[in-house]
Amino acid sequence: MKLSDFDFHLPDDLIATRPAKPRTSARLLVSEGGTIQDRRVSDLLDVLRPGDRLVLNDTKVIPARLNGQRFREGPEGRTASKMEVTLLDPRADGSWGALIKPLRKIRDGEVIAFSPDLSCTLESRADGQGQVRFNLTGDDFDAALNAAGAMPLPPYIAAKRPADEADKQDYQTVWARHKGAVAAPTASLHFDQALLDQLEAKGVHFSHVTLHVGAGTFLPVKVDDINDHNMHAEWGRVTQEVVDDINATKAAGGRVIPVGTTALRLIESAAQTGTLAPWVGETDIFITPGFTFHVADGLMTNFHLPKSTLMMLVSALVGTQHIKDIYAHAIAQGYRFFSYGDSSILFPHQ
Repeated sequence: MKLSDFDFHLPDDLIATRPAKPRTSARLLVSEGGTIQDRRVSDLLDVLRPGDRLVLNDTKVIPARLNGQRFREGPEGRTASKMEVTLLDPRADGSWGALIKPLRKIRDGEVIAFSPDLSCTLESRADGQGQVRFNLTGDDFDAALNAAGAMPLPPYIAAKRPADEADKQDYQTVWARHKGAVAAPTASLHFDQALLDQLEAKGVHFSHVTLHVGAGTFLPVKVDDINDHNMHAEWGRVTQEVVDDINATKAAGGRVIPVGTTALRLIESAAQTGTLAPWVGETDIFITPGFTFHVADGLMTNFHLPKSTLMMLVSALVGTQHIKDIYAHAIAQGYRFFSYGDSSILFPHQ
């Protein structure tokens, strides 16, 4: 298939820069049996059935965007250069991969200071990225990063406004647990504890998996033939308990519904042999039309960028023509798009 098959025109004023308040008041497009309904996230109580299981990604977004200065001694004295560092992924040796702007203004071995407590040293560079090592580790690093860092808002929000203190709550799920993501599993941002409690009381079950969402989720597809696209890899984990619970739900006739494309990609990675099994490691699964879903019976997800891998994923789930109808309806009805936008719950129709 061609990249143009997943393109559409989105009016700029439909890109959300702040989330709905309260979270559950966001709009929810429901596609089931080939029909489209306009609801609210709070209506999940009516959409979901007792015995259904939501699969939730419990990754925790770190305040990965840092602004600092690089100082250098020279003939004219001490000079400074402003630097922006966005953390991408932790490395096994304790260093971090990072985007550094402007990378040309810093030499390997030089230090960037972000606060009186926090600084990093650029150890090396490759493919336009840097490898940095911080002066702190453990809880001390977490505390200093929380004080100095800002949430790494997606490019389409960051272009419209800077991150602020509100984003430290808005861009985090209520069940976030395991630190490591530099982007939020955004469909999950629509839940609050009250809705979770109400769903549980109805008989809806929950399973938690972990996929640390990387900045690669925002990388554009640059090839015309989507089969030539190299998918980014992200680290994830599915436990034996989750496998057992999902299998029990299936056996009892319940539906397994990932909340967010990250949760879906992870459980389908763990079932590539056709049978769901525990999983730990990196996945670069690329879901496009023609993919066979072994676990997901539906998907709750926000509205995605044109020509993105996530548009390909939802097209694979409900069909390329139906997803075009869904997006045309959403645009006509003024749904808000992308990370802070409205949501949908999609069920493949037979």
